[in-house]
Amino acid sequence: MDMSIDTTDNKFIIDNVDQIKELWSKTYNTAGKPDWSHILPYYSKDIKFRDSIQSLSGIEDFTAMTARLSERSKDLKMEIKNAAKDGNLIFVEWEMTISYKKRPSSVLYGASRLYLDDAGKIVYQRDYYDLWGDIFDNIPRFNKMYRKFMHRKFG
Repeated sequence: MDMSIDTTDNKFIIDNVDQIKELWSKTYNTAGKPDWSHILPYYSKDIKFRDSIQSLSGIEDFTAMTARLSERSKDLKMEIKNAAKDGNLIFVEWEMTISYKKRPSSVLYGASRLYLDDAGKIVYQRDYYDLWGDIFDNIPRFNKMYRKFMHRKFG
């Protein structure tokens, strides 16, 4: 698979919220494994990405991260709940259902904050989600112990 991505093509710019919804839905709602090939050209070559697990810079590292996620998951689906755009800032609220190879399906509830550069490319993406809580909620018996502990310690 050719991992080189041309992010200089000006036809790959983000114009509106409906375009974001369509791109994200197309990425995750394919048959089985997610496919980012159609969305990677919308990212700046200087993309900065951060989520609950990692922080990385550059389109090569971002592309490698998407390949690792696809390899680890048996099935991945995402439902876009809401999206809003204000200037160069975009917020997307989502529900992602992920099935790992040896684990039950888990639903992660999250949001992504995207910043567009002046050329309309995604230059920064920050994903927010409760990785452990959402996964632990799907483990029988353990889910109640985890939530009880969280409530007692933090809530």
